[in-house]
Amino acid sequence: MKAAFHQSLPVSMAVLPSPTGFYCEYCSVPIRPSHKADLLLLVVTLLAAISWMFSKEAVLAMPPLLFMSLRFLLAASLLAMAAHHQLRRLSGQQLLRCVRVGTVFGIAMSCWVMGLAMGEHVGEGAFLTSLGVVLVPVLGRLIFAEPVPGSTWLALPVAAAGLALLSLDQELHLEAGQLFFVAAATIFALYFNLNTRAANPLSTRGTNGESIEHPRVPALALTTIVLAVVGVLTGVLSAIFEPWQSVAANATPLLVLWVVLSATVGTALRFLVQTYAQSLSLHSHGVVIMVLEPMWTALMAAAWFGEQMTQLQLAGCALIFLSLLVNRWRAVRSLLKIFLTRIFVPTPK
Repeated sequence: MKAAFHQSLPVSMAVLPSPTGFYCEYCSVPIRPSHKADLLLLVVTLLAAISWMFSKEAVLAMPPLLFMSLRFLLAASLLAMAAHHQLRRLSGQQLLRCVRVGTVFGIAMSCWVMGLAMGEHVGEGAFLTSLGVVLVPVLGRLIFAEPVPGSTWLALPVAAAGLALLSLDQELHLEAGQLFFVAAATIFALYFNLNTRAANPLSTRGTNGESIEHPRVPALALTTIVLAVVGVLTGVLSAIFEPWQSVAANATPLLVLWVVLSATVGTALRFLVQTYAQSLSLHSHGVVIMVLEPMWTALMAAAWFGEQMTQLQLAGCALIFLSLLVNRWRAVRSLLKIFLTRIFVPTPK
């Protein structure tokens, strides 16, 4: 059985299954599902950061909730073409779990896009929104009694300090835009936990004490339904609160491009990869790696919109990176050990 990044290796160097995931004979490194999830979540942070740029460009030219509705409905439609077999096999219970996740996510995204439309600084918004990632293991512990490793508790204050440094020079005040971002962050934390639980097999206790097994929802089907629910919810809110008359008249090819890029790269691809990564582990503390998102966003905003980063903000980026090393110290230590062994220990001939 071959991993994607070993396709070019000969058969004699195949990636073999092992009790802890996959094992590569060529590089002698066990590829655990949790490590794979970390790498995929790293990709998600990059996709999320570039999505901020597309979204900011779009909401400058059209109502924000209408943009979210078009973005998510288009993304859901694209994924539905590939997910129709999975969707037909879903049970009523699985469908209900998807709708619940989508409703929570839709409320969070509505708050987020209103903050994006009202806020003036993209990096600051990314900082406030990413506070939700810091809250994920906390809510997982409080609401779902989920075990949290000690390294995660050590990493959280380091990550929070780094996020704070990213916005200290922006004279943060809790105005309307910032309040929307804070609300979105809190609801995002709940969404991450619900999404992780929906993407994994789950066992709960009934009122009579019997164990109830809940089958996981396939990542593609889960992502499709969640995005569709967000699109419908934001569309209803847009119809109630936003004017649509001037949208068609002001539509330009560039605006259409931002909507399409947001739907494909920033939504369909991003959330499919994220849901698949979350399906590799029932524990939600792994999403702490997504505190990298505001760092990428601040760097991209500096290049895209000409926003400048101060020394304090660069120090914040360094602290965020340090928090990831602390949170995943066991994996980092294992990789360093393998790397150093290969450099300094001679290979027997």
